[in-house]
Amino acid sequence: MSTLGTFDKSSQKTNLWLRDAMVQLDWADPKRAYAAMRSVLHALRDRLPLMETVQLGAQMPTFIRGMYYEGWNPARTPFKNRKTQAFLDQITDCFKPRADIDPEHVARAIIRVLLAHVSEGEMNEIRNAVPSNIRKYWPTPLLAVRRAS
Repeated sequence: MSTLGTFDKSSQKTNLWLRDAMVQLDWADPKRAYAAMRSVLHALRDRLPLMETVQLGAQMPTFIRGMYYEGWNPARTPFKNRKTQAFLDQITDCFKPRADIDPEHVARAIIRVLLAHVSEGEMNEIRNAVPSNIRKYWPTPLLAVRRAS
């Protein structure tokens, strides 16, 4: 596949992830959905051990992977503050000065997107690697819709 073809394929996958985010969030604004995805991916990334961070990133389309790693400093992760409120505050901070979102709803929605696009095994590893108080944002198995490959 040519370089241009690779970018086209990644662009299509990225648009699919963003559309899924808009559906899960019940939002019509792709810019807000992008911000939601970015905020949750960063909040998760910053609480994962190095290998889990890299393994999750490896399953993302190129453009989303770039967003995921943007600003990442492996020497400062995982964050020491593992409290739920710090996780939610990190999500909310991405929407300032207009932080009129429910960070719990955003976290649950983007985790459902990840569950649809990332392998089940990797998502189980991610769930087990995050602090136990963050696991409550994973849906019950009946609510997690897997996408056919």
